[in-house]
Formats: sequence, C-alpha cells, structure tokens
Amino acid sequence: MASYREHIVPERIPQHIAVIMDGNGRWAKKKGALRIFGHRNAVQSVKDVTEACGELGVKYLTLYAFSTENWARPKDEVDGLMELLVNTLKKEIKTLMDNQVKLKTIGDTQHLPLDCQKNLQWAIQETSQNDGLTLILALSYSGRWEITKALKQIASDIHQGKTNPEAITENFIQNYLETAGIPDPELLIRTSGEMRVSNFLLWQIAYSELYITPTLWPDFRKENLFEAVWAYQQRERRFGKTSEQLNPVGT
Repeated sequence: MASYREHIVPERIPQHIAVIMDGNGRWAKKKGALRIFGHRNAVQSVKDVTEACGELGVKYLTLYAFSTENWARPKDEVDGLMELLVNTLKKEIKTLMDNQVKLKTIGDTQHLPLDCQKNLQWAIQETSQNDGLTLILALSYSGRWEITKALKQIASDIHQGKTNPEAITENFIQNYLETAGIPDPELLIRTSGEMRVSNFLLWQIAYSELYITPTLWPDFRKENLFEAVWAYQQRERRFGKTSEQLNPVGT
C-alpha cells in the first residue's frame, strides 16, 4: 500500500502543526497497565511525529504535553509525568541536536518542579542555535490562562502609560501571547477521537483545520501524521470568503 507521504504536495505543507496528544491512559488500560505506562510508550509517538514534521519541512510543531487542569490528576501520575519529562529530555538531547530541532516551551512553567525547570532551560539553551524544526512543548498550559495573562499585562501597560486602548488590535494582542512571533497553526490534530479542543491555543486556532483521529496517541506514527497532512491538503481554506472568490472563473 502506498504511503500518504507520496501524495503530499510539498508547496502546501502547513508551517505550523499543533497536536492534542490524547489517549495514553486508555491505551494503558486496554493493556491492563497503569496510566504512566501509556505516557512512557507515548514518547515514541513524539519522536515519530517530530521526525515526520522535520522530513516534510514543517517549521513549528506544538505538542499539548501537560495542561493547567492536569495538575488535578492523581499525584503519582503527575510525579511520574514530571520524571518522564526530565529523563526524556536528557535522553533525546543528542537526537534534537543531530536533527537541528530547536526546543521551546509555552505555559506557566514556573509551577513545574525545579528539576524540570532546570532541565527544560538546559535543553532550550542547548538547542537555541538550531535552525530546523521548532518543537514547542505546551506545559502547565491552557488557552484561558494564556489569554488572562495577556489581558493582565495589557491592562498593566495601559495603567503605566506604556500603551493606550486605541492601540489594541488583533496583532497587538498576539504580541502578548505565549506564541508571540510564531504563526498560528494551520492544522490541529487530536488523537483518541474526542471532539473538543480542551482549552488549547484558543486564540491561535481560530482558523486551524481540525483533524480528529480515533487512534490513541501511543499508536500514532509517521504514517498517521502524513495522512493528517494529506487530509489537510484536500480542504479549501476560505477564511470567511467564498469558493468563487478564491477561485474566480477563468483564472
């Protein structure tokens, strides 16, 4: 069977792909194991998707790794996730360097354990000069938290006379977001079949194409990513316009 990779048009690769990595717990439950077993096996999916995006020439890949709401999960699971994050960063830093992947984070990372913060900063610094794919980990992140934080900063700047309300535009607000300077994702992938965006990049996904797959995240591989990009390329991105406006007769 031919790979979807063969049918992807290089000129229409999305610059930015975002992924809600869902289904680790259900995957583990199917195997009669603890939830952390699913999280550990999900590391290979992250590696596969990162590599696939690099092959396609995607510029930015944002992975929803840990939401602000996830802090409410059982302590053993949260502790296991934090330990997994640290160990994975240490283990994969050479691969990131070899493939010129630059690491960034978005989210309230100051609430992460100190060991996690130190290792994240180390990995970000080590990869800061890489010029390939930018891998963005959303950690202790939620869309509402991000927008609230931005509004507080704008209000503070207005109060201090650094700006005024008349200056506020969509582009102005974007500069206060965690993703300032990064293009909005054209494609949002959600695994496990759930039909919601789960408080992820609420501002940025206003016109993202949504791709929902029943595949649980630990089973998601390169071919799944290629299929999602192929499906994205079959769609017409109108941004409020009509098909006739985008494709006038005679052009």
